[in-house]
Amino acid sequence: MLTYDSLKSLPQKVAGPAYDVRKVTSGIVHFGVGNFFRAHLGYYVDRVLALPDQQHWGITGVGLRSGGNSDRKAEEFRAQEGLYSLTEIAADGKAEIRVMGCLRDYLQAPDEPETVLALLADKATKIVSMTITEGGYNIDETTGEFRTSLPAVQEDLANPKKPSTIFGFVVEGLRRRREAGHGGLTVMSCDNLRHNGDVSRKAFVGYARAVDADLAEWIDQNVTFPNAMVDRITPSVSDEGKAKLNERSGLDDLQPLLSEDFIQWVIEDKFAAGRPAFDKVGVEFTDQVSAYEHAKIRMLNSSHLILSAAGMLLNLELVDQVLGEPRVHKFVDSVLEKDVIPTLKAPPGVDLHKYKATLLTRFSNAAMADQVARIASDATSKAQVFWTETVRAVLEGGRERTRIVYCMALLLELLRGRNEKGEKIALQEPFLTAEQLNIAASDDFEASIGLPAFDSWRDLLTSEIKQEIVRDRELIRQKGVLASLPV
Repeated sequence: MLTYDSLKSLPQKVAGPAYDVRKVTSGIVHFGVGNFFRAHLGYYVDRVLALPDQQHWGITGVGLRSGGNSDRKAEEFRAQEGLYSLTEIAADGKAEIRVMGCLRDYLQAPDEPETVLALLADKATKIVSMTITEGGYNIDETTGEFRTSLPAVQEDLANPKKPSTIFGFVVEGLRRRREAGHGGLTVMSCDNLRHNGDVSRKAFVGYARAVDADLAEWIDQNVTFPNAMVDRITPSVSDEGKAKLNERSGLDDLQPLLSEDFIQWVIEDKFAAGRPAFDKVGVEFTDQVSAYEHAKIRMLNSSHLILSAAGMLLNLELVDQVLGEPRVHKFVDSVLEKDVIPTLKAPPGVDLHKYKATLLTRFSNAAMADQVARIASDATSKAQVFWTETVRAVLEGGRERTRIVYCMALLLELLRGRNEKGEKIALQEPFLTAEQLNIAASDDFEASIGLPAFDSWRDLLTSEIKQEIVRDRELIRQKGVLASLPV
């Protein structure tokens, strides 16, 4: 396995940390230590740590679950002293491999709650970051407010000094921080979420308001929540994939990581207690994050979700396999060219047609072995985040809606939980109730239109559009995905 000692004898083709890992201290606490975090924020922090006077920006990872895979991940990170390898592969097959030393500790909140809270309150902690998925912010899509009704949130509100949710931990940590006179910090979302800083503020201040109105006011005034746009394809890695990555690198890494060579992070420069020298390592600072968000979410993420839904129904495992189907490629290209680009304002200096071409090239990178199932998880939440603006622009503008309606039908067929051959699909829909899952699995096509996936544009769904969704679902059942695609 990787250890400090193994850094002295890395294979020639593997780059090691360009800094003394033992001298790095923690300045960032990150909730949700998944692959994307390690290949994105972890990547940038790893580069920052090689700069002079930046060694206090190491990361302590925090897991919110225990048991099973969570325990195994924690044990492996600790056994490797936080080290892990990242293999970056370009579409042409060129690869670069490095060992990262940015993760300085890993805590499991259920087992070490007081340690986590003490770290959040520590003056040395300047940033609390997170990757908790698009649906993890607990915002009611109808009211736009933080939902206090969830059982886990109710438990935290009943006993706020012994939290279990990320909201409870961060707000209790901030309460202790205020009590100690340590001032505010930055809460930084790294999720693929429109206006992720604004959403984070609403979630954490909303929770705090339910605990203590004065504390909520203090957080609102002393904690910053920068909006950001993040981008990098980082597939899940199976046990077989881990073995192949280690064979390529010559390492014995328990948690090897794979990503494409493309990376982007655009963020507002709003940090309450200082920040790493991100501007020196390729991070773009701007007050126009929303323009980049719109381009990325409405083009990359939206088409990713289309590909994943189609792939799950076609029983294809990888994104490049799905895009390799000519009719799917043509359909996704048409959605981007005819539905998205005409209704999207481009960021300064960005050619959206070239951006589309870059995206399709990235999706075709077979080396990513990007799992369709990973992207299809929590599709209900993702559709509301990734599709809403395009759907509303098309429907409100009276534009030709054939492709958009088909996407809605495709999503409902995915939520049914069976592929086009009728075989069961392993759905991951954490925010659907048992009753909603039963409706999704039923053949009541009209009732399924009432599922939360369409809440963000429900007011635009006329009876005629609903009939068209039902018709497209019937076509998918009769002809299959490829034959029914409107291309």
